[in-house]
Amino acid sequence: MSTGTRHVLDVTDLSVDELDQVVALAERAHLPPVLAGTGVALVFEKPSLRTRSATEMAAVSLGGHPVFIGAEEVGIDVRETAEDVARTLACFHRTLCARVLDHGTLVRMAGALDEADVDVPVVNLLSDRSHPGQALADLLTLRQVLGPAGGPAGRTLAYVGDANNVCVSLAKVLVMSGVHVRVASPEGFGLGHVELGRLEELAEAAGRGGSVTATGDPVAAAAGADALYTDVWTSMGQEGEAAVRRLAFEGYTVDKALLDRAAPGAVVLHCLPAHRGEEITAEVLEGARAVVWAQAAQRRNAMRGLLAWLAGARP
Repeated sequence: MSTGTRHVLDVTDLSVDELDQVVALAERAHLPPVLAGTGVALVFEKPSLRTRSATEMAAVSLGGHPVFIGAEEVGIDVRETAEDVARTLACFHRTLCARVLDHGTLVRMAGALDEADVDVPVVNLLSDRSHPGQALADLLTLRQVLGPAGGPAGRTLAYVGDANNVCVSLAKVLVMSGVHVRVASPEGFGLGHVELGRLEELAEAAGRGGSVTATGDPVAAAAGADALYTDVWTSMGQEGEAAVRRLAFEGYTVDKALLDRAAPGAVVLHCLPAHRGEEITAEVLEGARAVVWAQAAQRRNAMRGLLAWLAGARP
């Protein structure tokens, strides 16, 4: 049995029009307390700084009560199955948010609640496959810094580095918004043919003129771009690959020379944490064209808009 509950495990769980609604809510200075008197479960299997703070404060701003639950407390599939964890938390909370090691955990949680006919949405706070909250914050940042009102449609963003979960989620939300996305990665770390094809199909279906291209040349990707974006070369759980990755990503650092290839006034984004001297230089990260702290601040607005939308608010 299914409740028709809207879970957001990936940005593509939102249609283009629904994405617009979430963004509109996120950009409003004040929203009604649509979570008043309810709990918001925050399950974290991985460490967090921005995601935890952003989601907790977003829930509070909507009148909700966030409850943080660490990995050692819940023990997904060790102490209890993912399905049992979801059913239990749904007894107490209006929304279940989770940051997990395996995307399949989120799918199982959402499936268990749907099967039990429980109207509690599951929200992905990061998985190995997707990071929708970060992508929403990135879109809000670009709307803020690239303007004018109406967003960054028609602009070009170059992502330089590992085509990881952050990159894929970013590309999805941007092509849905009419942005031209270029992804530059070394061989073996870029967008696969299947993923690239899906992004091209998404851009076409959105009908807003967005596009995606993949290249191994960061200089070509950056040429004339309105924004440069990068992320760590070695994500959580890949620490054993750090030395190999540093070698593979030589030449993919976002430095002043690369930024100079971008359009005049181009901005620089980084989802953080940053490894200065690897994927980005300190000079660029601390420079006037970096908007990483505005980007971090948008994490709260993104979650506020998403949680409000899931609770029934509309712009």
